[in-house]
Amino acid sequence: MAIQRQLTNERMSQIVTHNGTVYLAGQVGDDLNAGIEQQTRETLASIEKLLDQAGTDKRNLLSVTIYLKDIDAHFAGMNAVWDQWLPAGVAPARATVEAKLCEPEILVELSVVAALP
Repeated sequence: MAIQRQLTNERMSQIVTHNGTVYLAGQVGDDLNAGIEQQTRETLASIEKLLDQAGTDKRNLLSVTIYLKDIDAHFAGMNAVWDQWLPAGVAPARATVEAKLCEPEILVELSVVAALP
């Protein structure tokens, strides 16, 4: 199977599909002045939209890496939104780390890998 790239620019593709697996570039929220809960909601909405465009959905998540600007300050708020968003019984493998993100206003970034149904 050939590698398929969508929403590509000179540096990256937002979606890459290969051998039944979908890889999304790191996603962040739109309102960088918002708090952790709103940024998390917006980020998850972006992920849902991209997964849909790739032909899959959040029930097929395989792995998620979560980058938080301040893990002590933002872990609980991010998890509160995550727990409401993710359907029961489909939890992916997950890692959460504290990271210096590309813009100081970004509180959370998520990178996901999903299977095609």
